Amino acid sequence: MSEHLQTIIQRYKSDQESVYNTWFINNAERLKAFRYIRRGVLQVIDDIKNKRFGNDFKGTSLEFVLSCITEQKQVFEGAAHPFYWKPKLRIPDIYENPSNKIAFGQFLENCINAKNEEQLIREIHQLDALKIKGLGPAVASILYFLHPTLMPPFNTAIINGFNYLFKDKKKLGSWTEYLKIRTVIMDMNHKFCDELSLDTGAFAGLLFEIGTQKLLLGSEEYLSKEESIRLEKLIVKRHKERLKETEDEQLHNEMQYHLLKIGHALGYDVIAASNDRSRSWNGSKFSFISLSNFPDLLLDREVLNTVKLIDVLWFKKGTATVVAAFEVEKSTSIYSGILRLSDLSCSIVDNQEVFYLVVPDNREKDVIMQLTRPAVKKGNIAMKYICFSDLRKHCDALCKFGDDHLVMQKIAHTVS
Repeated sequence: MSEHLQTIIQRYKSDQESVYNTWFINNAERLKAFRYIRRGVLQVIDDIKNKRFGNDFKGTSLEFVLSCITEQKQVFEGAAHPFYWKPKLRIPDIYENPSNKIAFGQFLENCINAKNEEQLIREIHQLDALKIKGLGPAVASILYFLHPTLMPPFNTAIINGFNYLFKDKKKLGSWTEYLKIRTVIMDMNHKFCDELSLDTGAFAGLLFEIGTQKLLLGSEEYLSKEESIRLEKLIVKRHKERLKETEDEQLHNEMQYHLLKIGHALGYDVIAASNDRSRSWNGSKFSFISLSNFPDLLLDREVLNTVKLIDVLWFKKGTATVVAAFEVEKSTSIYSGILRLSDLSCSIVDNQEVFYLVVPDNREKDVIMQLTRPAVKKGNIAMKYICFSDLRKHCDALCKFGDDHLVMQKIAHTVS
């Protein structure tokens, strides 16, 4: 088995369109998600404690957590479905039952504070004993983002891959089955961590690939005609998704470069997100107009790490004074960008700076909806949005005729 699995792992890693290469490694959005999801879970806990958690999935902090998870679509597409409120079935039974709601909040709090796998497994057993409808191993997707080295994610494709690889017949909806599967995954992950990672997401991604594309096992010659057609469609779909992700990345780079170029032309110090500074657009490298080091903002470490991920910041020349901040949102959660800008806003007291969300034209309705959220409006942040087409069209004019950062308001929109 070990030799066979070693071969499969090599095929998995060498396939440039596999989950390993498109999601697990070299993916800044995946790494960002851990911080946002952890923060979101803390908000869920706080909302339950203070009786602010709603009676429906929509609009709750839990919806934000699951939105961040499902954005990792290479593995987690559909992860939010088990948490949608189904009135006729009265599930999940955490929206209308106060006791179950509190139990869920306490489970999340104990898990986020857990220091080892024994504590996590004990919490799972205690939750399972309550028999709360709808809180089965779908919750493991949340636990993965809290403890990636201890709790593997869990969905239909992963379990199908597990059963195919290990010749098993495990089922989806039971914590008992999840813990049995977890034992095997942890054992395999330990054996092959040098090839993959201590993070169980790499091995879960392998199972996901096996569960959706048996080609990775070299068994294509045994597929029926129907299975071969299905496999071919999956490969075509995956290729299209990869091309779309590449296009999105290039579009993101373009918008970042326009923002860096305008700020630089206006006489500000400019800097791109810490994980984007080596990028370029149309042959122009960000590093040639961006600061080489992040200014010395007096923020606590966790907030500073978040602020450093803001797509573009403008500073007064030679200072650490922020005058404008920009979050470029293409296909990811607009609310994630709002959180980053909010972190910065809460940490500075100048109130002269302006915060912008830069969005594709077809997401204008999404950004308006997010900016009218009660939690955002209460923050009293001067947050506006700019459409991609306007930034692209007016970039050179803003560089040439602008006097200061307020020139951006000529192409920005305000939500009342």
